Amino acid sequence: MAFVALTKPRIIELLLITTVPVMFLAEQGVPSLRLVLVTCLGGYLSAGGANALNMYIDRDIDALMDRTSQRPLVTGMVSPRECLAFGLTLAVVSTLFFGLLVNWLSAALSLGALLFYVVVYTMLLKRRTAQNIVWGGIAGCMPVLIGWSAVTNEVSWAAVILFLVIFFWTPPHYWPLSMKVKDDYARAGVPMLPVVAGNRAVARQIVLYSWVMVAVSLLLTPLGYTGWFYTAVALASGGWWLWEAHALHARAKAGLVGAKLKEMRLFHWSITYVSLLFVAVAVDPFLR
Repeated sequence: MAFVALTKPRIIELLLITTVPVMFLAEQGVPSLRLVLVTCLGGYLSAGGANALNMYIDRDIDALMDRTSQRPLVTGMVSPRECLAFGLTLAVVSTLFFGLLVNWLSAALSLGALLFYVVVYTMLLKRRTAQNIVWGGIAGCMPVLIGWSAVTNEVSWAAVILFLVIFFWTPPHYWPLSMKVKDDYARAGVPMLPVVAGNRAVARQIVLYSWVMVAVSLLLTPLGYTGWFYTAVALASGGWWLWEAHALHARAKAGLVGAKLKEMRLFHWSITYVSLLFVAVAVDPFLR
């Protein structure tokens, strides 16, 4: 179980939520069940390897933060050497798995996501800039491209648009959680935006990214990739998101802190939002 914990299964669940529906949109119907299964398994292996390598690099600061203090390297259930070997093995195996059983474009995108997360985000950005989660979030956008390329062996504008939806979704998804645990990050010396800026400034950035995210999500329909069902879900769920984002900004502007700030409301809604949006992506081809 300790090695399974190294892969961060709960985070990977979210990645798969964005992978599978895109495969339905790319196929304009039901994709091959075998292809869906091998793509999901390959994605799990690749993301799991990236997460294990992330824990290896961050083991020093993980020991300083309450939310990461029970990770396997911190508790001693897995040694750093074992974690490194495990992460590297998953990186190699997942790349070959994608290349041999899906296609080499998907393999390249998968490896690119892993390297971006480990090298660019974890090693270069995370401890140096408050924009870490903005650019580091690119790795979390890659499953959209992987899902599309697994079906078509190419990348289209529809996949790029959904990539951008996740890109603009990631900061306002993660910043509310960072607001909640900013003392953890401050203690570890990680300059997450809520650590270096006040709640009002963070909430203003959340509102800005939220508006761009919702606007980008609506581009699929005028470009002909989706129909009325996706549009209705995108408008309804996006409208609710904007309501919550502006409500958080209003509470931050009023100087509310602690439980009264209710920053986790938007964090929890963000997971529901992306789930609803991508379910609509999968269902829409059957209703057009």
